[in-house]
Amino acid sequence: MDTPQLAQKPTTITFIGAGNMARSLIVGLLQDQANVVLRVADPDQQQLDAIRKHWPDVLATTDNLEAIQGADVVVLAVKPQIMREVTETLAEAAQRSRPLFVSIAAGIREEALNRWLGGNQAIVRCMPNTPALVQAGATGLYANTQVSDSQRSAAESILRAVGITLWFADEAKLDAVTAISGSGPAYFFLVMEAMQAAAEQLGIEAADAHLLIMQTALGAAKLAMESGELPADLRQKVTSKGGTTEAALKVLTSGGLHTLFAQALQAAESRSKELAAANS
Repeated sequence: MDTPQLAQKPTTITFIGAGNMARSLIVGLLQDQANVVLRVADPDQQQLDAIRKHWPDVLATTDNLEAIQGADVVVLAVKPQIMREVTETLAEAAQRSRPLFVSIAAGIREEALNRWLGGNQAIVRCMPNTPALVQAGATGLYANTQVSDSQRSAAESILRAVGITLWFADEAKLDAVTAISGSGPAYFFLVMEAMQAAAEQLGIEAADAHLLIMQTALGAAKLAMESGELPADLRQKVTSKGGTTEAALKVLTSGGLHTLFAQALQAAESRSKELAAANS
């Protein structure tokens, strides 16, 4: 399938919020040499000064209304706690210009965003994860019925600049996406942390253990991505009968690893639903 492309006419994209995720999307779009005009609005002058220094062609302002004027896409990249306040101040202008709104805030339902923006707005909700900061993210997306095919393509192109994208027809599935990939990097960090401590107990120097664990994690993920094989099949291939890997895996599985992960993801999904209900 062909990768979606932004329109031939430059697409004006405004970021409301200049935090890490917004900056990573800017970097991705510029590296892709996308046909875009970029704007950023944020109340923090230091954030804006940093953006002007690194990307002088990006319009940076403290005025949200100035930034969204004439924008084709408005990326809402503010903290969930202030999303209502920010979007309600944009509602009047949004009703006049009707851009596509792309929200990357966790736990804010499309229905709430639409209501705060005055209703009948084209909205794409996204659940990216922190590896987007190094252009290795995974993002789940949901579009409401007001989103056109071209707007859908534009939203996908923006998020593809920092990794892979997957569309979901049911917005509720984003709670599961939050549990799997949104919170997922922390699960792997925890495994790395545990392996680091165990390696040091085995007498490996901390720096050496760190390098071995990081490269092993990277290599395992790369092999799983590029081989086309299921992780279970790859695991079986490297688990020799009576070998060292089998000895380690027996300890992990007897400790209930699969059950723990099922419980962990269920807890994260439930918490995502609770946060969404609280922010409605």
